[in-house]
Amino acid sequence: MNRSILFAALLLSGCITVGPDYQRPATGLPAVFGEPAVGSTAATVPQQWWALYNDATLVELVRAGLEANADVRLARARVEEAEGLLREAHATLYFPLIQGNAGASRARTIQLGTANTFTLGLSTSFEIDLWGRLRHSERAVQDQLLASRYGRDTVALTLAASIARAYFAALSLDSQYIASEEILKAANESLGLAKKRAAAGVASDLDVYQAGGLQSAAAAQAKEIARQRAAIVHQLGTLTGKLDLALPAKNLDALPIPPLPPSGLPSQLLERRPDVRQAEATLAAATERIGVARAAQFPTLSLTGSFGVQSAELSSMFSSTSRVWSLGAGLLGPIIDGGRYAARTEQAQAQARQAEAGYQKAVETAFREVADALSNVRLAADSETDLRSRVDQARNALRLAQRRYESGYSAYLEVLDAQRTLNDAQLAFIRNRQAYLSYSVDLMNALGGGWSPVG
Repeated sequence: MNRSILFAALLLSGCITVGPDYQRPATGLPAVFGEPAVGSTAATVPQQWWALYNDATLVELVRAGLEANADVRLARARVEEAEGLLREAHATLYFPLIQGNAGASRARTIQLGTANTFTLGLSTSFEIDLWGRLRHSERAVQDQLLASRYGRDTVALTLAASIARAYFAALSLDSQYIASEEILKAANESLGLAKKRAAAGVASDLDVYQAGGLQSAAAAQAKEIARQRAAIVHQLGTLTGKLDLALPAKNLDALPIPPLPPSGLPSQLLERRPDVRQAEATLAAATERIGVARAAQFPTLSLTGSFGVQSAELSSMFSSTSRVWSLGAGLLGPIIDGGRYAARTEQAQAQARQAEAGYQKAVETAFREVADALSNVRLAADSETDLRSRVDQARNALRLAQRRYESGYSAYLEVLDAQRTLNDAQLAFIRNRQAYLSYSVDLMNALGGGWSPVG
């Protein structure tokens, strides 16, 4: 009697669960990032960080990309698939499967001769989750659903960052084109002056050839910049799902540097990164699958039942004498498996260790990316003042070299060198500003798309 009560209580409670419970592994990261603050700082940055650049075109490009990009749509479909798997696992755990059946047959036997048989009924089966196999399975699917959602968020965040970087590259090329046009204009003026001086006999044809070479180089540079910009626009069209995208020209200086995080950011912020969360959810799912594999080593208890009617004549199908029913319970479990189930458990444990290593790598990579972005932003900010001063000095040097050449105090080689120096200085400043903006995007991306105080 006591055994019957204990067995019934076991069936009703389903309290035995084999397999480990998930615990987050220690990462051993430093408590804070060591880089000092740069420029203006903000205590919080919203998830839609691209709005901080105050550019309506960028906001629209990101919106279009998040809506129409193929990678984003693929990630959404994976989430929908995972949601369906979770509903299936939940139904398997909590609800019996009830099936209807209907049939008609005609057979001949020696005893009965030819006879008809008509059947109509319901049948059901339900597995009692004695060892937690179904519960572990449901939790594994639930964790996998979380991983799919975090994967979708990672795709969206990465896409927004890619669009912003490509957009800044296009604006950088716009600014470089303007600088090239300035150099080309100066080269045209110098070429005209050199021809006049050569015609007057106060300069040699060498000056003309040197000025012509600079003019050709400036024209070729402008065409190459235009080619690169066209390729960037095509890339933006693919990222945003707008293959016929037409991007208006705009100076890179029109964009502000957004507020950056204060110094001493806690590394705990990395827990909010979707790729880190995805890696942790994958680890949790792998841990639950160890319980699934272990529970498979124990017997499975299934309850079955059926109810219906069976008759040789359709007219008597629903009479009381035609009713048939059955109830049953069955245990099914391995006796001699040759180590199959133990091997499957070892496989699940090894897969969990792989997932743990993947989580550790994701955390370490995230920390490195934040540290790199912080140092890159700081160094690009430090370089901007020096590069701007270099442009001013090079422009003054060119102005002085042109005056000296016009007055006959120096050779054209000084003008040529000054024009090249100004061109290099302008391009270096523009490219550093592009890098500064791109590094700020890297920081937004590395911190998971914004930040707020960790409490």
